[in-house]
Amino acid sequence: MDAAKLLSGSTVVFPPSLPTVRTVASSSSVCSVNPSRISSFRSESLTNREPAVYSTHRRLTSKCGAVGGGITEIDESLFADLVLKSERPVLVEFVANWCGPCRLISPAMEWVAQEYKDRLTVVKIDHDANPKLIEEYKVYGLPALILFKDGEEVPESRKEGAITKVKLKEYLDALLDSTAVV
Repeated sequence: MDAAKLLSGSTVVFPPSLPTVRTVASSSSVCSVNPSRISSFRSESLTNREPAVYSTHRRLTSKCGAVGGGITEIDESLFADLVLKSERPVLVEFVANWCGPCRLISPAMEWVAQEYKDRLTVVKIDHDANPKLIEEYKVYGLPALILFKDGEEVPESRKEGAITKVKLKEYLDALLDSTAVV
């Protein structure tokens, strides 16, 4: 069937789109996803699961607070106070509910929050609920980790994609021991 005939009576309207985001499970497995297409897909294709998707999203974005362990989920309104004005280093984890690699590293991030609680603060930011931060910090892949110190992104601290607990420990130890963070 001709695509023009199929779509002749249909109008597809996408909201102003956020930047395309990649979920990165490993260096050999990258999936680019446009968030506006995910919203459209969710609402049209997963009608039977829609309440679960949106109720989870509302629960995570309706309030800020402890997600688990020592990780606090924040939004754009708290970013300046809790990250940029913090007197100690802050590891920011950008995630999304639909991101498999984000869920994959979640236990390792909980471990980091507990293991490094005397050296840094760990916060989580939901990609879909905070488009201004995503755009400002040019987050193109999820999960994304960025270390901030004295209100600035620590050079070479940006890490995208799933990471093992061992590699996460090496990454943080190197950053925290570097002169850029001291």
